Amino acid sequence: MDGMKKIQAIQANIERVIKGKAQAIELTVVSLLARGHLLIEDVPGVGKTTLAHSLARSLDCSFKRIQFTSDLLPSDILGVSIFHQQKQAFEFRPGPIFANVVLADEINRTTPKTQSCLLEAMNDAQVSVDSQTRILPQPFMVIATQNPVEYHGTFPLPESQLDRFLMRIRIGYPDSSEEKKVLERPKFLHPADELQPVVSVQEVLDLQNEVEKVRLDDSLMDYLLAIVSETRRSDLLALGVSTRGAMALHKAAKALALVRGRDYCLPDDLKDLAPVVLSHRVMLSASQGSRGPRFDEAEQVIQDIVVTCSRVAHTGKRGGRQGCPLCSRTAHSGFISSGPRRMECSVDARSEGQPSRPPLRK
Repeated sequence: MDGMKKIQAIQANIERVIKGKAQAIELTVVSLLARGHLLIEDVPGVGKTTLAHSLARSLDCSFKRIQFTSDLLPSDILGVSIFHQQKQAFEFRPGPIFANVVLADEINRTTPKTQSCLLEAMNDAQVSVDSQTRILPQPFMVIATQNPVEYHGTFPLPESQLDRFLMRIRIGYPDSSEEKKVLERPKFLHPADELQPVVSVQEVLDLQNEVEKVRLDDSLMDYLLAIVSETRRSDLLALGVSTRGAMALHKAAKALALVRGRDYCLPDDLKDLAPVVLSHRVMLSASQGSRGPRFDEAEQVIQDIVVTCSRVAHTGKRGGRQGCPLCSRTAHSGFISSGPRRMECSVDARSEGQPSRPPLRK
């Protein structure tokens, strides 16, 4: 199978279990291919753990679930050295973090001390125990869940921990027709247990390497940086997007382009991903009310910033730039991508009721 068929096979396999949630599945696959980690914040019972389990089953890789509680210790996750009587030496017993896909269920119910033990694993794909650094298996992905409704007995994730997640998504309730299919499914086994692997671990690594080959034009890079810079200037935000956040959006856009069957990025890739990649990395200002995890409002602020930056890029009224760097029409300055395709600005074309033209070929 070529890369696109492999990606479609993964999505189709997960859709056999997660009904009617194509967007959530697409974003999960994007996180995997971008070598990122995923935070799913949603109410109980909508399939958060099932999504993680289905992904692992589709990839023919190891899967571990960690139920985070207030008495969980870092050694329960990373592993511990035990003295071996016969060998007269300490022997390391790896913890559940040594898996390809790790589900951190209800991650905000454990203490900050235990939460912090994931930082090195998520950032460097390694853990340090007993003065030794141990490399985690590849591919490595943490899928964490938390409940946005009930906060009693929880420890909210700090900004440094949230910044390690590539994106934060919701699954949401299915519609009636899809929920009926779930109810008619046999109840005697876990729905993900019937899934068979569709790609190997090596094929996943190859797809992750393909993401690096996707092209993102300099003009789109300027568009990305304009969005990030605007979050730092906005009066609505007390904390803007960090450089790590800009890198995350850059890599996620490339992965989304590959998932959608392209070897080049479009403005829509950045616009579609900006709310889910950046909203958990910012902090609303005090003028917007009490400080707290109000991700709905943060997503709306990011969405408004994306629209503002799109209009500025199209009109060219900021920073002395003339013409639209995202438009291929001759009336504007435009740009040509690094490949044989000419791109255009699809922002104002839709807002003005005009159809967005596909990329042109020579």
